[in-house]
Formats: sequence, C-alpha cells, structure tokens
Amino acid sequence: MPISLKGSERRKARVRKAIKARANGRPRLSVFRSSKNIYAQIIDDASGRTLAAASSLDKDLKSATKGGATEGAVAVGKLIAERGKAAKVEEVIFDRGSYLYHGRVKALADAAREAGLKF
Repeated sequence: MPISLKGSERRKARVRKAIKARANGRPRLSVFRSSKNIYAQIIDDASGRTLAAASSLDKDLKSATKGGATEGAVAVGKLIAERGKAAKVEEVIFDRGSYLYHGRVKALADAAREAGLKF
C-alpha cells in the first residue's frame, strides 16, 4: 500500500527532486519558514552535513532587527551568505521547500544574492 503524503510534503518532494537533478555537486540553500521565524541552512547533500546555518532567532539578529518579518528575512539572507562565504561556499542551489517564491522567501534569496552567494 503506497504512503499518502500531504500536499505540502508532495510539493517539497517535487521541488527537492528537481533540485537534486540539476545540483551538479553544489550545496543546497534550504529555507524553512514558520509563522514567526525563518531559518536557512547550506547543506552538502553528498556528505549529509550542514555547512552553515542562520535564523531569525540568532542572537546577532534578534537585537538588530526591529522591523517586521520581511526585514528579518533580509537579515537572515545576509547572515547566511556571510557564513557560507566563511565556509568557502560561493555557489548554491536554492531550495524553497514547499513555499512559494515570494514574500519572506524571496526577500531572503535576494539578500543572499546581494551579499555574494550565486544561485
């Protein structure tokens, strides 16, 4: 009997499959968005290790961000790009998960691009 997945899990699996097909050995910038916070990880799928991580709960960002959710996502995007560069990661492939590419997810991606990550 096949396992049935919820809609968001199906979307996430579909996006992940497409990403892995065109990754060419690049690490994956994965985004998770909750109702209050946003998290980003740079993951090396070949070794299964997290190379860099950032979230809106980081001590550096909690005091620095005084705006809304989108401003927090921009700050997380800049921070993940800095930490990625420190881990010697220049190019990533963007994994939006089951989320649409707009709002906080897009703000994080744009900020990471501006800070120097290529994807």
